[in-house]
Order: sequence, then C-alpha cells, then structure tokens
Amino acid sequence: MLRRSFLQLGLTGLAAPALIGRTAAIAAETTETKFAVSYFDIPAIKGARDVTDAGDGTIWVCGQRNGTLGRFDPRSGQLKVVELGRGAAPHGVIRGPDGAAWVTEGGQNAIARVDDKTHEVELFKLPEGRARANLNTGVFDTNGILWFTGQNGIIGRFDPRTRKMEVWDAPRGAGAYGITLTPSGEVWYASLAGNHIARIDTGTAQVTVVEPPTPGQGARRVWSDSKNRVWVSEWNSGNVSAYDTLSKSWKTWKLPGDKPRAYSVYVDDADKVWLTDFSANAIVHFDPVTEAFNSFPSDKAGANVRQMDGRSGEAWGGESGNDRLVRIQTVKQA
Repeated sequence: MLRRSFLQLGLTGLAAPALIGRTAAIAAETTETKFAVSYFDIPAIKGARDVTDAGDGTIWVCGQRNGTLGRFDPRSGQLKVVELGRGAAPHGVIRGPDGAAWVTEGGQNAIARVDDKTHEVELFKLPEGRARANLNTGVFDTNGILWFTGQNGIIGRFDPRTRKMEVWDAPRGAGAYGITLTPSGEVWYASLAGNHIARIDTGTAQVTVVEPPTPGQGARRVWSDSKNRVWVSEWNSGNVSAYDTLSKSWKTWKLPGDKPRAYSVYVDDADKVWLTDFSANAIVHFDPVTEAFNSFPSDKAGANVRQMDGRSGEAWGGESGNDRLVRIQTVKQA
C-alpha cells in the first residue's frame, strides 16, 4: 500500500461562478481553511468506486471490476478483500443498522450483506422477472427497511427481518440512481435518465416526482443535509442543486471551471457539500453558507471518483480509474 499526502489551502473566496435563479453573491469575508489530502493505493480492488464508513475507523470500498468488497484501515494500511461471488460487479455500499456492509450487487442482480465481524457474504436475489435491474444504490429507512434503485427502471425494498423483497417499476422508466434518507424520515432518489428526483412513500411505495429547475439536468446522486434539504449532483448541467423538502423550493449553483460534470454528492456532518467533477478530475467542496467552492484536482489523470462518504472531519472517495482511495481531512485551526 502506497500512501501519499499533501497539505492544501482551501480559499473560500472562490465564489460560485453562477447562481441560477437568483443573484450571485461573493462571500463577505475570505477565510482560509486547510485541508490534508491523502491517497492510498489498493491494487487488489479493481475499479474502486463507491465507499462508506465502516464505523470502526475502516472504510468499505466496492471493487466493481473484479467482484470484490474491500475493507481498508488507513491507520495500518491493511486491506481485507472479500470475494462477493462469481460474476459479481458491486456498485454501491452502505453500512446498515446491524453494522454490516450492504451492497447493491449488479453483477449477480442481488442485494449482498457482508458481515462486519466474519465477512461472510449473504445474497438476496431480486424476484423472478426482474433480471438485469442494473442495481445502483441503497439506503435504510427509519424502520430498518432497505430501499434501493436499479438504473434499468426499478425501485425496491428489502426487509432484513422477514427477508421479503419487493420490486416496482420506477415512474418514467429507466434512470433510477442515487438515493438518500432525510432527517424527517423521507426517502428520495434521483433519476439520471429521467431528469428528476422523487420521493418514495415508505408505507405505500408510491412515488412523487419533483422536477429540478434546469431541464435535462441529469440528476445523478442525492444526499440530504441536517435541514431536510436534498442536494443533487447534476451530470448534464454541471450544477449542484438543493431542494428544500419543507418549503418545496430550489437553489442551484454551477460548479467552477469549464463544462463541469457533477457525478456524486455527499454532505458531511457540518452540512458542507462534497462533489466529484469528472471534467476537472477533481473533488469539489462547497460551503452553502458562503456559497464558495474549493477544488481538489487529483494528482493522477482519470481519477473518476464515484460516490463519496465520510466521517467527522474526513471525506473519502474511490478513484475508480486509479484503483486507489482518496481522503480529504479538514484541518482544525489552532
């Protein structure tokens, strides 16, 4: 395992270049925040993509190109590789209420549970007639039910207690992608091909579609902050948008640079927003209070950082093009 670290200054005076729907505002005060960027090579994980915090200091990471789930310890550099099964191609991973890793496993058209103690793998196949769902991402609701998306046009839920699996057609066909849970208990997902976000009624499984203000924006990923705002990364438009689920209002900002391509979005415990921009080969930090962006370009070409996650003071991502992890730490000021 090769680790490289850099100290960067994030200047929050880099304001959003375009604030769509209202007047652009530059931060009244320019403050200096320090970030430490580290890279960790994990060549045993091919196509390192979606990541999640394992809750014990380690990080789960999907190896989409070789059917693995990795568990990486940045303190020791140790990597545990879990084989998910023949034909596996894991896309998303989250930590469940039981502490296990739950994987949307597109290659085997199943939900996989990886025990956090034994690393034993259990597979829960989608029902007959739901082949090639192209499973994408999952989230647990407040009742411990796993909700998930399939890019070929499905949404589903799985009850770990009863082992009951249910799958429905998503409205407007293909595209269901990222999914999130708000503090108020609502489940929302994004439709990349459908250019919308949608709320799932967790009782009835009925879906309510909400249109973002930018037509054809390519809503790809969603993540809720502590204020019940659903943040949306827009692949086609290069915007990041926030939908306030309480007031039902939108705000939209353009990422900096030339023709940005916003892939993923993650909101940390301080309500700071992290995005990945494939055009800039960078991770982008956005402060909703100052409306300022910080950009962290990778030191290697073709990083293609997929879905990020993190923990207090740390944002993590998988460089799927480089088979390595990246960590950005916010350095506490003295």
